[in-house]
Order: sequence, then C-alpha cells, then structure tokens
Amino acid sequence: MVKQIVCINWGTKYGAPYINRLYAMVARHTTPPFTFTAITDTTEGVRPEVRCVDLPPMPAADPKDTPGKWPKARLWAPELAGLIGPVLFLDLDIVITGSLDPFFGFGDPDDVVLARNAAKPFQRAGQTSIYRFPVGGLVPLYEAFRKDAQGIADRYRYEQFYVTKRSPNGVKFWPRRWVRHFRIECIPPFPLNLVIPPWLPKGARAIIFAGKLNPPDAIAGRWDSTKAHRPPLEHLADNWRRGRRFHFYRIYLHPTKWVEDAWRE
Repeated sequence: MVKQIVCINWGTKYGAPYINRLYAMVARHTTPPFTFTAITDTTEGVRPEVRCVDLPPMPAADPKDTPGKWPKARLWAPELAGLIGPVLFLDLDIVITGSLDPFFGFGDPDDVVLARNAAKPFQRAGQTSIYRFPVGGLVPLYEAFRKDAQGIADRYRYEQFYVTKRSPNGVKFWPRRWVRHFRIECIPPFPLNLVIPPWLPKGARAIIFAGKLNPPDAIAGRWDSTKAHRPPLEHLADNWRRGRRFHFYRIYLHPTKWVEDAWRE
C-alpha cells in the first residue's frame, strides 16, 4: 500500500520552509512507498520531492470572528489533489518524533481517525493536527459548510470539533501516547518548568503545536516569537514588576533541544 500524506498551506505564515521540513521528517519516519502532497498557494522554494497542487477555492466565504482554521474545509471536498483512498493529513507545524507507519495500519481504511484533544480531556473532542480520512468521506461536511459556513463556524467554533461531531460514520482516536500536545503535555508544570526543559513523552510519534507556540519558539525557549529567551530569574523579576502574575509562574520554557534535532531538513 502506498502511504498518502497531505499538508495544506495558505497565506504567508508558513510557506516553503515549513513544507520542506515536514517532508524531511516524513521521509525519515515513513517506510516507502509513500507520496507527499502539498496543497498550497505558493511553490517558490519548495523542494522537488514534494508534489505541489494548487490551493483550490474555499467552498464558501471564510467565516468571521471564529478561532477555527476553516480553510482546512478544502480537505473535505469530493476530489482532493487526484488522490484516492485514505490520506494522512499533517499540520505544517507538527514535529515528527517516531514512525508514521502505524498511522496507516490503525483501524479500517474508511475510518476517520483523529488525535485526542488534550485541552478537552473530559470530552470526546478530536484534534485535526494529524488525522486520517478517506478522500470523499467527508463530503457531507463540505456540502453543509458550503451552504452555511458562518452558522457552522459559530456553532462549532473549531473545525476539529465539527469533524469530530459530524463525520458521517463517527470518528476513532489514535492511541493517546502516539500524539502529544507540546504546550500541555511536554512543558513541565510550575515550578519544574523553570529548571527542566520540555520533555519528549515516551512513545510519542508526533508532537502537535496547537495554539500560539510553534517549533521555532520551542527551540528558542520563548512564548512570544517577538522576544528572545531569558534566564528564569530575569523572567520572574520582569513579570513580577509588571504585575503579570500568570506569566510569572506559567509562561516560561527552556530551549528544547529534541525539537531542534527533529524539526530539520
């Protein structure tokens, strides 16, 4: 079986550097044969091993005032880059730390399989940073979104909750240890985060960066991409002076060497 891997890029936040790193991680952690398709609005600088396909138009106008990444709705179309059968979708800011092969053998090829949402541990909520679905299997979501994009975004807020709740045959979840959330599951709790760098959970195959933090921030040891890493005492003193009590104890991380080692071409 050819393993089919897909990513999607729009706008200027990520682009070729992220696509290229993602391909390199996939190549290191996937047993051939596999294909890697980038559905993108730019091809400049993308390495030649990547199959680039033009970003199709949205099925409807982008919803307003919503936190979800609704441009991913393109993935639910009846046709997807000429691919047939199950595809594994990866966010561009994911860090791969183990073999992806088991993601293709898990469950049935027609299953929709998501990561568990670590931010909602007591809900049956999914995360679409890494999920597998059969091409065309989510067309009902696509058509409903096409007819009422704003209403769906207002109701579900995040596209991953929409996929979780409305997939025609329900969803399954990867084993919890396979996919970990960097901010929630890798950064030690206070006060350990002041002295211990983020850890790589045992058995993790993919680390997702849902939310504000991105791999470059983890590598640099910062919560704000506009600022440099500071020693713990300097961080504490500065935030105490500003009266930022939450930042004082929580918003801190050391540079993360294992992310730097993994997130590379």
